Order: sequence, then C-alpha cells, then structure tokens
Amino acid sequence: MTVRVRFAPSPTGSLHLGNALTAVANRRFADEHGGLFVLRIDDTDPVRTFEGGEKVILADLRWLGIRWDEGPVRQSERSALYAAAAERAERDGGAVRDADGSLRLDGVTLLRGDGSATYQLATVADDLDLEITHVIRGSDHRPNEPLQRRIAVALGGALPEVIHHGLLLGEDGRKLSKRHGHASVADLREDGIPATALRAYLDELGLPVHDVHLDPARIGRLAIEAIAAMPDDELVAAAGAPVEAAPALRGARTLVEAREIARQVVSPAPVELSPETGPTLERFAELRAGAPDRLDEAAARTIVRELKAVGGDLRALRLALTGEPRGPELWTVVAALPAAEALERARRAAGRG
Repeated sequence: MTVRVRFAPSPTGSLHLGNALTAVANRRFADEHGGLFVLRIDDTDPVRTFEGGEKVILADLRWLGIRWDEGPVRQSERSALYAAAAERAERDGGAVRDADGSLRLDGVTLLRGDGSATYQLATVADDLDLEITHVIRGSDHRPNEPLQRRIAVALGGALPEVIHHGLLLGEDGRKLSKRHGHASVADLREDGIPATALRAYLDELGLPVHDVHLDPARIGRLAIEAIAAMPDDELVAAAGAPVEAAPALRGARTLVEAREIARQVVSPAPVELSPETGPTLERFAELRAGAPDRLDEAAARTIVRELKAVGGDLRALRLALTGEPRGPELWTVVAALPAAEALERARRAAGRG
C-alpha cells in the first residue's frame, strides 16, 4: 500500500503557522514512508475564500520548500463527486432528505438545500476518492473524527487512519491567531525570517503530542544561523547589496536587518563630523589610499587595528562610512567599499567633499 497524505487549507490568505506545521508534518510523513503528498484546496465556503488566496498559499508552500506530488485539487471543481456521495449516503447510508432539499446524517447537514456539500461531506468524500491513507491534522479537528467515520461508512468506505497533533499557542496559552501577531508565514517573512529558519523550527516541532507555545526566541536564533550559513550570492541578493558586502551582512539577525546594513553600505545618510575627528579620518585616508582598491579581510582588519592603536575615533569612522553610529563590524564595511568610495565618504564627512 502506498502511503498517501493530504494537506487541505482553505484559501483565506497566507498560511497560519499552525497550518504550516501540519503541512510540514504531512510532507515529512510522506517522505519517511515513501508516500505521496496531495494538496487539496478547500474552497467551497465563499465566506472563507478570497480572490488570490490559493496563489498566496502555493507561494507560501514553495517558500518553505514544501513540495506536493498531486494537486492542487480544488473542492469547487468536485461538485459531481459530492452529489454522487450524497446520493449514496441517502440510498445506503441512512441519510435523510429534508423538505428544503438538504441532506442530514445523525442530525448533521451533509448537503445544503441549494445542493452544495458541507465541509463534513466534502472532506470525507475527497479522502475516499483520493485514496488518502493517513489524515494528519491539528487536534482542533479531533471532535470531527467520530462524525467523519460515520459519514465514511455511509459512503461505503472507511475513514483513513487519523493522526492529530498538538496546536501552536500564543504566549497567553490560546490558539495562535492574528491577535498575537506573527501568526502567519507572511508575518515572519515580512519580519525578515529566512525560509530555512522557519522550516527548521517547524521540523523541530515534529508531530507534537501536546499543544506547544510558539517560541519567537528560538525562531530568532535559527534565523541568525540561517543567515550565517547562506551562500554569499543568495545573501546579497536577499539584502540588495554588492557581493563585497556579504561579510557585513553575516551578523544580521533578520533579512530586514541585513537590508538595513546593505543600505548603510550602498547609500549611507550624509554626515558632517566635528573637526576633532579630522586626525582619524586623515589617517584612515592615508592607510586606505596605500592599499589595493578591494581589500580582503586581513587587509581591512589591519587598517582598523592600526587606527585603534593610535587612538583613532572608530565611531567617527563608522559614521563617515555608513552614516550610522552602530552596525556590523567596522572591518566588514571597510572591506565592502572600493577605495575611491571610502575616501570620498571620509572627505565628505570631514567637510571637504
């Protein structure tokens, strides 16, 4: 038997982190068992569906590196399947037709009066039709399991094996939601968390038996590690910086911070320093002019070390080169700038530009 799992989000916008956890768990389960991952889009509820929602979800999955083997299968395109399932439930499964045309089983609506399938009927019919072997989902779906087993029997089948995992909670112990902030994949992407860091965090959680609190601090540590490990070309592309600036970006905590460092390197805010900084800037100019146009780490560190040895004002040099009093290690900025640009910034800051 080939293991077949499914991930079935509603197209309501960027993936909730709890749903992202479910997606990662399904992908891992399929891979560990040589199985297939089916992507289904539960888009039959117009209230929960908005234009472009599916596109956002697919982009989130790709960003996280979660591939699917089949789909996307859209429930909105499967009304014939649900109509046939309803007919089978009424004929053989004990479902009862109401006067308004709706169909009920044990008091639960399977088919609305307008002929559209409810979530309960559609999800069971899909799982049977798609030959899903394992349903892996959050424990908030646990109350649905007994009913869905009865529906599966009414449709002449049996519900797949169901595995429920714990939910992601906010710091207040409630199910993670928009009120907590940082509740969706888009939230963390906009905060500058690399995809590899978020994926690593979700992989670490695995299939939690109990509910777990979202750990922003852990995600932050993984983000720092991910940025430190990114290839130079990938990192500078994400930050919008020249490749020479890669060392300066390595200490960034997020890609947002990396982009701010890139701004300091590429287009710093203009500054004009006091005359007291003149000796430092003059000595820097002497050292930089006598070095190659592009510096390696050793040469850049030597310049900074020599300035420090003579009591140079390194804060002033940082201001001259980046326009900011704080930032990455100073040698990384010195190495990132070609000689002419570094000298011009020093001249401007000294009021001689």
